[in-house]
Amino acid sequence: PPPLPAPSAMLTSRGPALCTALRRAAPGGLAALHSSARRCRGARVAVVLSGCGVYDGTEIHEASAVLVHLSRGGAEVQMYAPDVPQMHVIDHSKGQPAEAESRNVLVESARIARGKIASLAKLTTADHDAVIFPGGFGAAKNLSTFAVDGKDCKVNREVERVLKDFHKAGKPIGLCCISPVLAAKVLSGAEVTVGHEEEEGGKWPYAGTAGAIKELGAKHCVKEVTISFPAHVDTKNKVVTTPAFMCETALHHIFDGIGAMVKNVLKLTGK
Repeated sequence: PPPLPAPSAMLTSRGPALCTALRRAAPGGLAALHSSARRCRGARVAVVLSGCGVYDGTEIHEASAVLVHLSRGGAEVQMYAPDVPQMHVIDHSKGQPAEAESRNVLVESARIARGKIASLAKLTTADHDAVIFPGGFGAAKNLSTFAVDGKDCKVNREVERVLKDFHKAGKPIGLCCISPVLAAKVLSGAEVTVGHEEEEGGKWPYAGTAGAIKELGAKHCVKEVTISFPAHVDTKNKVVTTPAFMCETALHHIFDGIGAMVKNVLKLTGK
């Protein structure tokens, strides 16, 4: 059989006929067709990243799970990250700092976003129905100083603005793994979960975070990472949290728990 034409050739040859068909199908032309498509979209959700890699940025499996569940839920997603230097760079093969390296949080986050990312300074509540923060140590190192300062931490100025703006607008906020500390610090009286409050033989290695959350003035709610009890919904503040990799467990449990968080965030948007 003869070879298929290149995609560009197919587009060139079919383009005029396709455009004509679309104009006939859409009263008012292509603009009307596009407008109709926009009205059919689901919730518009911002996802805030903190780099690329569990020990110095966003936990990649968590980010991927968030994006998969948002896609399944019909959401329209835009990713953001602060345009700031990372606290430090970790050699993930050794678990040690790479002293001679420095990286930018926005540039590294673009790896996860496949290049489709914007500076966090451009994120506004007017453009989105909800915001979600995946976990990873970047939330405690690049979005805040929690990894160093604990309860006395400071939150990145743009992160604080986003959290306060979405809260004030009554729009839902989703957080997983260590990122609930951001809400605990910024939103007075918020209810969040990072899982259990005891290490339980290493199953919950970061259980001490729950104590810091209480010291920040937030309420910590004990939750499992599994699908049975995977997320906490603070209906008053519209904050939804799930433990994710705060627990040493199978990846599919973490994926399902994040799915429950995303599902509740989308439900709270009313879209």
